[in-house]
Amino acid sequence: MARRSRVDEVVDGLFDDIVARRLTADHALPSEPELGDRFDVSRVTVREAIKTLQARGVVRVESGRGSFVQPVARWTSLAAVLAATSATGDAQAAEQLIELRRIFETGAAALAAERATEEEVDAVAADLEAMTAAHAADDLDAFVAADLSFHDRILTASRNPFLTVMFAPLTEVLSERRAQTSRVRVIQQHAIAEHSRVLEALRARDPEAARIAMDGHMQQTLDDLRAHVLHV
Repeated sequence: MARRSRVDEVVDGLFDDIVARRLTADHALPSEPELGDRFDVSRVTVREAIKTLQARGVVRVESGRGSFVQPVARWTSLAAVLAATSATGDAQAAEQLIELRRIFETGAAALAAERATEEEVDAVAADLEAMTAAHAADDLDAFVAADLSFHDRILTASRNPFLTVMFAPLTEVLSERRAQTSRVRVIQQHAIAEHSRVLEALRARDPEAARIAMDGHMQQTLDDLRAHVLHV
């Protein structure tokens, strides 16, 4: 594993403060000397860390006044937004993540129905079989891995590199969310049924049916989240 630089340590420390709301929107960051003392680094290192956060839209630098935390809505880094919202664990963030998945994955499913090779569809089917076997064996880790693979294969089969690149930052957060929701056995059962409908549409080479099936899966995911995890 690559060793983190001192700049990364300062970036991570400040970002943790922001995510934990020890530093909130429009709140001024500590001065360069204060940060230097806290992290035991030079002012040059502090400045580089602030530049990194500024490039992500997480902070803004005002000449003569200092550096300030930006509202999350102004952040430009998807990875940073995901890290912040997933760390809060609130209901709105969980639902917004499903909304984002819905936008990406319904279109990807429609494209995959047209473009996937037979081998790719067979691989998607194998993931569904693995999900079913993991459910029967009560193996949560195997279930989550097969679930993630099922969706990753569909994104790849869409043959749209922009989709796969834009979806990549979601992977870690989705893995954590799947592990949380898939602990509920009935959610696993629903997921297997919804994935079966998506696979059927892929095998039929029906883009509209694939889009509708994936949309139905996202709705079921949202309903299950509300009913069994958020209890709303």
